[in-house]
Amino acid sequence: MSGLHGARVLLGVSGGIAAYKSADLVRRLREAGAEVRVVMTEAAQRFITATTLQALSGHPVRVSMWDEAAEAAMGHIELARWASQVLVAPASADVLARLAHGHADDLLATLCLATAAPIAVAPAMNRLMWANAATQANLALLRQRGVAVLGPEAGEQACGEVGEGRMREPAALVADLAALLVPKRLAGHRVLVSAGPTYEDIDPVRFLGNRSSGRMGFAVAEAAAAAGAEVTLVAGPVKLPTPPGVRRIDVRSAAELHAAVLAALPGQTVYVGAAAVADYRPVEVAERKLKKSDGPATLVLERTADVLAEVARHPARPRCVMGFAAETHDVEAYARGKLEAKRLDAIAANRVGVAGSGFDAEDNALVLYWHGGEQAFGPGSKRSIAAGLVAWIADRLGPA
Repeated sequence: MSGLHGARVLLGVSGGIAAYKSADLVRRLREAGAEVRVVMTEAAQRFITATTLQALSGHPVRVSMWDEAAEAAMGHIELARWASQVLVAPASADVLARLAHGHADDLLATLCLATAAPIAVAPAMNRLMWANAATQANLALLRQRGVAVLGPEAGEQACGEVGEGRMREPAALVADLAALLVPKRLAGHRVLVSAGPTYEDIDPVRFLGNRSSGRMGFAVAEAAAAAGAEVTLVAGPVKLPTPPGVRRIDVRSAAELHAAVLAALPGQTVYVGAAAVADYRPVEVAERKLKKSDGPATLVLERTADVLAEVARHPARPRCVMGFAAETHDVEAYARGKLEAKRLDAIAANRVGVAGSGFDAEDNALVLYWHGGEQAFGPGSKRSIAAGLVAWIADRLGPA
């Protein structure tokens, strides 16, 4: 379940071209289970209409302190009390300055002063405005007061310049906000996650690999970090951004993953082996590209190290070792067999080769098996399933 489920999010929209993203942001917040109410500054109305945000949020949009119908009942105070989370996105340089210095000269700034809810801001501005010493000083003040600063990102800007100052994309902001609201049940714990495929070279051009995208392991790393853990992610060759707050180690082969995991193992509380590590590798790697003209080729393979089993038997074994099993048939039998043979605490098993789940998919469905129990997760997004797995780990570990 998303950390935003049941949250009451007050979204403040300030003036700037990034305000066009607010419509998508409202939609995604509601999809994550949040109730959303929107407050716009006067400048924001020059970029997007209140009608659009009202239709998407399902609530009237407030734009002024001088709304007589609302303020007859002290509407701004009621809004401030209603919110369980305030998010200002986009947060212009002007809004950041006014929030930092406690101004109450419009509805949004007044609400931020009057609420007891946590506040997050998603800056959006020209790269030079972002880099300006005044803006950075204002951000430092806000951070000291507990305001979460989400972003910005670097890239091409509407003004034609390139640099830091772009507002975080709506999907990323929703994930950031959900992470802020997750109980820090793994605070004080260290979690090691392996994710993605391994590539075993045949020659300088070809390799043996698999279809693992790494999304499930990356989602587990993200969820563990959101729950307060210190997370190290050993990642095979994937094209995925590093989750916030996660230390990443990139590897390519099974041997490199094996070495990286064992090097990082001491002091870890949890190991989640979500990587699809190759079982075999070529005995010899050709120095030059193999040619068809050379005739039929015979590829001699040898076994790779069983990283998961080795971690479970290691003197520095973590308190919880969780494996993954991707199977095409007899899923439970194979999963429980691996659970026993590898001496794991739990194994997450899913059927692959089914459309919409497993490898190369955003969604998944799996069953977690452990000694004396089992629990189904999904169908659902890999992020939501990862959150469920991390909650199970936290239940098993108890307080740090």
